[in-house]
Amino acid sequence: MDLVIRDVRVVDGSGGDSYRADVGVRDGRIGTIAREGGGERPTARRVLDAHGLALSPGFIDMHAHSDLALLRDPDHSAKAAQGVTLEVLGQDGLSYAPVDDRTLAEVRTAITGWNGDGSDVDFDWRTVGEYLDRIDRQGTAVNAAYLVPQGTVRMYAVGWDDRPATDAELAHMKRLVAEGLEQGAVGMSSGLTYTPGMYASGSELAELCRVVASYDGYYCPHHRSYGAGALEAYEEMVRLTRDAGCALHLAHATMNFGVNKGRAPELLALLDEALDAGADISLDTYPYTPGCTTLVATLPSWASEGGPEATLARLADDAAAGRIRRHMEVLGSDGCHGVPVEWDTIEISGVTEPSLAPFVGRTVAESGALRGEEPWVTARGLLLADRLGSTILQHVGHEENVRAIMRHRVHTGGSDGILQGDKPHPRAYGTFPHYLGRYARELGVLSLEETVAHLTSRPAARLRLPDRGLVREGYRADLVLFDPDTVAAGSTFDSPRTLPTGIPHVLIDGTFVIEDGKRTDALAGRSIRRGR
Repeated sequence: MDLVIRDVRVVDGSGGDSYRADVGVRDGRIGTIAREGGGERPTARRVLDAHGLALSPGFIDMHAHSDLALLRDPDHSAKAAQGVTLEVLGQDGLSYAPVDDRTLAEVRTAITGWNGDGSDVDFDWRTVGEYLDRIDRQGTAVNAAYLVPQGTVRMYAVGWDDRPATDAELAHMKRLVAEGLEQGAVGMSSGLTYTPGMYASGSELAELCRVVASYDGYYCPHHRSYGAGALEAYEEMVRLTRDAGCALHLAHATMNFGVNKGRAPELLALLDEALDAGADISLDTYPYTPGCTTLVATLPSWASEGGPEATLARLADDAAAGRIRRHMEVLGSDGCHGVPVEWDTIEISGVTEPSLAPFVGRTVAESGALRGEEPWVTARGLLLADRLGSTILQHVGHEENVRAIMRHRVHTGGSDGILQGDKPHPRAYGTFPHYLGRYARELGVLSLEETVAHLTSRPAARLRLPDRGLVREGYRADLVLFDPDTVAAGSTFDSPRTLPTGIPHVLIDGTFVIEDGKRTDALAGRSIRRGR
């Protein structure tokens, strides 16, 4: 063996009881598992004494927004230090491939709040395959898979118009999705409260899902509402994918805002009925109550028709801005999930214009009060001054819903981690140790073995990965060593970029990317492509 991990508690990812063993690694794979008392112990060039530690498969982040972060900073300690060995990019229907020059410029502006404007990144790709090649050529700390982003595809083929696609445009979109899947994408994502993806009808989405199904991929929608009409929005996705014969993975599946307090059991009953009828469904969540997005995403969809420059023009026009305000504060904007906005729940977490830094860490209501103006006036001014680049935390979740959903039989973990901004959501740096420390050890919502299964084998099964997600002989040595008694998220809402504790070692393909609690210089990650 190249390495033997000696006397370790193996939490193998299956959900079954843990056991003590020596685990040998050879040529990037698990070469042997010698259970305690089972006879001769393996030897190796290096022996790591792991007494007191647990060994699990590497954690799979099913919902990540590191699309530019892992190119900008391949060290990527935000994820590697958590024990994440694979993350799924291209989420919420908006990312950077496939594009042409026009679409690239537009999507860079549209999701500046998620990833920065990209001025420090060389966009030397246009297709999904070229983006994945770039990851492989540059190297990164963790593995990465990719979803074809439906909103970007619509931007490319249709533009920013709120109208049905023509037959030719639909054919173009289907071709773009198929090409992305052929080049290695594992499925397709949507952001159906984000423009322009939200302009797609159910029948249009179903046509694209049929393409995804033909490649044995899955559909990962951020559906049309997590607030008013949330259950109807979930029901639409279940029905749509059933009709298309496509596997469904629900992104950051939760029930938010006051209208949904205590209603998680209704969602789970809906999913159980579909699962019992044979549907292929999974979901991911993060273990926190606040959400995170961009401030512009809370606007009504009509305000973003035509693209970012058109949005800015409407905000600058008093009459149009008055209409936007009425939709947000009185009617309930579709961008804000059909619920009238509560400015005291929207905290500014990041800005791109340095002079706006005093807004960060305050709610829109607080900033308005300090400035002696109504919250809408503050929000409108911030959107204009920051050219739509501001990120927000939305304090609209419910702990009882979070716990109920994470117990479900098809639940997996996803950080939804936005690394951009002065005060990002702590989930970006803390989701996986928070599951292990807070929800398994402290609260007992799940056992340690169950928690690890949710973070490893379940997502690996959804991604159709035949040799990841379990501690088994012959499987890839994507492994995490952690202390079950001390593992914890270091990140908090006040100090969101603090790294976790209790995770001393992380390996990808048998190479240490975290060793003795420190990031090594190894760039062991690569693209993980469908069918390979």
